[in-house]
Amino acid sequence: MKSIITTLLVLFLSTSLLEAAAFSKDAKHRSTRVHMSTDKPLTTGKNVFLLTLSKNGKALDAKSVTVKAFMPAMPGMPAMSSKSVAKKLGNGKYEVRLNIAMSGTWQIHIFITPKSGKKSRIKTSINF
Repeated sequence: MKSIITTLLVLFLSTSLLEAAAFSKDAKHRSTRVHMSTDKPLTTGKNVFLLTLSKNGKALDAKSVTVKAFMPAMPGMPAMSSKSVAKKLGNGKYEVRLNIAMSGTWQIHIFITPKSGKKSRIKTSINF
């Protein structure tokens, strides 16, 4: 009986840990793709996102990348936002730190300024 309870407890804890997986999402606009990921599950407060940019299947090294996360105003609650310039890691990879003030659905806008050409904006959202 004791071994059955131990086995059930281990299975329960294992499935709980699997649900707390890191975040990963893809977004695109025309031929530009962004893969967003985190090492840890999303949480309120500071989150570190790794962005991988590509254009036509090749790594995209931009002049600058800025990310804005925002939640529009709702009855009884003001609008919230967090904006940060991404740190270039090389080979199309960028790291950005955003402060997510509360759980819920946040709109994400990724502004990419290429070394030459037109600035683009990729829209997506996160929900936790």
